[in-house]
Formats: sequence, C-alpha cells, structure tokens
Amino acid sequence: QVQLVESGGGLVQAGGSLRLSCAASRSIDTFNDMGWYRRAPGKQRELVTTITHFGNTNYAPSVKGRFTISRDNAKNTVYLQMNSLTPEDTAVYYCFAHGFSVNYWGQGTQVTVSS
Repeated sequence: QVQLVESGGGLVQAGGSLRLSCAASRSIDTFNDMGWYRRAPGKQRELVTTITHFGNTNYAPSVKGRFTISRDNAKNTVYLQMNSLTPEDTAVYYCFAHGFSVNYWGQGTQVTVSS
C-alpha cells in the first residue's frame, strides 16, 4: 500500500501563488501517471493535471498557463505550482497515483482564494 500526503494548502488572495506538495511513501517512478484533482463545494470532481512516467503533462483548460505540475523522483514528491489564483480555484486538492491495476489518493489539502 502506498500513502500520499498532500501539504501546502492555505488561504491566499486572488492573484497570489501557492505550491502544493504530494509526498509518497515509496518511489514514484513506477507509477504510470500521477497528478492532482480538485473538488469545490457543491461541484463535481475536476481533474486538474497529470504527469506521466515519461514526464508528459496535461492540464485542464481552466488552469492551463497558470498551474505547473512537476516531479522530484529523488524526494518521492510531486508538486503543483499554482499562480494567478482566482476564487474559482477554491477547492480541496487531492493528489493521485495510477498504477497498472491500483490507484491511490491522498486525503486532500484545502486551498481557499479570497476576493
């Protein structure tokens, strides 16, 4: 079993930046994909971004150009750099890891963007 622990959430003003971290309990280079999704109050879960084993990245249209996902295999950590934040980015952000037949999720970190 793999544990994913998110950190870095908090309260920021619109236009500000925040960096989230997702620390895994073991090496992350064996996962096919890792990434982040978010859930805002009263809304469906939204896939924010993914990064593959090969380093290919994808972003939701709502965050492309503002968010950047990165990976540090030596630290078993995936990051999400969030810039130009807006109140619509307010949500609980979850880290995930996809293996061939199993998936893992973190417990989430709250991001709140004020007007």
